[in-house]
Amino acid sequence: MLSPAEIRDRASHLKSTLPPQVRLIAVSKFMPAAAIRAAYEAGIRDFGESRVQEAASKRAELADLTDITWHLIGHLQTNKVRQALQLFDWIHTIDRWKLAERIDTLLKEMGAASPRCLLQVKLRPDPQKYGWERSAAGRPALPQLDALSHLRCCGLMTILPLGLPPSEQLQVFQELRAWGEELSTKPWQQLQWQEYSMGMTQDYPLAVQAGATMVRIGTAIFGDRQSALAIRQE
Repeated sequence: MLSPAEIRDRASHLKSTLPPQVRLIAVSKFMPAAAIRAAYEAGIRDFGESRVQEAASKRAELADLTDITWHLIGHLQTNKVRQALQLFDWIHTIDRWKLAERIDTLLKEMGAASPRCLLQVKLRPDPQKYGWERSAAGRPALPQLDALSHLRCCGLMTILPLGLPPSEQLQVFQELRAWGEELSTKPWQQLQWQEYSMGMTQDYPLAVQAGATMVRIGTAIFGDRQSALAIRQE
């Protein structure tokens, strides 16, 4: 696992290479709180976690860092929604109607403000990924989502299938941005299309080129996640 100094150096360098309008989300899943603290010391304030329970533990350890913004970037089960609403400032993975409806219901019940949410979409067939599809079958859900009074959706998120060549990676990112811009021309009541969460360590330059407003980067900051996970399990 990388040392705190190495993490700080990587984070500082990466942050300096991104345009100012692109938010850098450091994907800290499976990384210890000490690694998050090192990235924080390099100026990063946005961190992405994929598991609710893991995020709860890290938030407790890092309670003194009061200006961290926490992003849920993993699949959210409906039985974890209440806790997720208490932990996260952003939820990137609104990937189905049942989840959106559950979030809206709980927000009303709790009297809480909505985290900023993104619709996870799937622009290429991929059995390993969740998400809405840009198809006739998926379109009726958008008016339903717009009718929800408490859920605050403000953009789109996607994860590329494995194995796409760079030219098609760029094409998918461009399609996501174009779809959001097309949707923004329609008279929605609640839905907004200002944010585009796309791009990870291997492909984020293409995502930035296509108009990403947020990139989710883990390995380029924290190093190999598998080695960190192995150390934690010893």
